[in-house]
Amino acid sequence: QVQLVESGGGLVQAGDSLRVSCAASGSSVRSYGMAWFRQAPGKEREFVATIRSTGTTHYADSVKGRFTISRDNVKNTVYLQMDTLKPEDTAVYYCAAGRPILSAIQDSNMYYYWGQGTQVTVSS
Repeated sequence: QVQLVESGGGLVQAGDSLRVSCAASGSSVRSYGMAWFRQAPGKEREFVATIRSTGTTHYADSVKGRFTISRDNVKNTVYLQMDTLKPEDTAVYYCAAGRPILSAIQDSNMYYYWGQGTQVTVSS
């Protein structure tokens, strides 16, 4: 069993930066593919980024070049650094852990464990 706790969300202005964190317990973040998803009001949950157990990273086209996912194996924590934020980035951001094959990394059904989410609001 893996427990995930997100933190670091908040209210920022367009163009600002923000880093959200996902602290894991019960297992090492290196053992899983760790991912960030987000869900805006009235919309479906969507893939944002993932860091696989190998360390390779993948991003949604909408955030590529602006967001960076990383992990700290000592702290057992995964981060999402978000730069040049836009109002359309406003959502609840969720951390997830799973072992999806490469072709399924954007499928939320492939992730076993989820955090409670942290709200990120970007004002224009």
